Amino acid sequence: MLDNIATGTIVIEDLEVGMARSLQKIITDQDIEMFAEVSTDRNPVHLDDQYAQDTIFEGRIAHGMLTAGLISAVIGEQLPGHGTVYLGQSLKFMAPVRPGDMVEARVEVLSIDYARRRVQLKTEARVGETVVLKGEATVLAPSGKFD
Repeated sequence: MLDNIATGTIVIEDLEVGMARSLQKIITDQDIEMFAEVSTDRNPVHLDDQYAQDTIFEGRIAHGMLTAGLISAVIGEQLPGHGTVYLGQSLKFMAPVRPGDMVEARVEVLSIDYARRRVQLKTEARVGETVVLKGEATVLAPSGKFD
């Protein structure tokens, strides 16, 4: 991964609306193969060049959830970071990610409920200027008072 922001934790007491973090990763054939192995999703549109050429994508694409996993990495490693618990995630897949694409996953704080330790996050992934995934996440953020 090509992120340049330190990993760790931003406790809820230090979060602010508008804070954002991101990472960049080139999606490789090996990433797609490993995701297929772990998930058991062996759809040939992800793994078979000849099969995928005859689909609407005209070539192989990465699993959508592989791209979504990059959002999870930003949440779990950077914002809020270690100790964060996912409560929900909406996803809309906008465009395919292909082997060799550089994906930038970005998370931004939309709102904070300090009393309940809930944080609403805007989630997005891009390849260049193209939004390939967008959504929102709700997480339980770690607290310096309780954790």
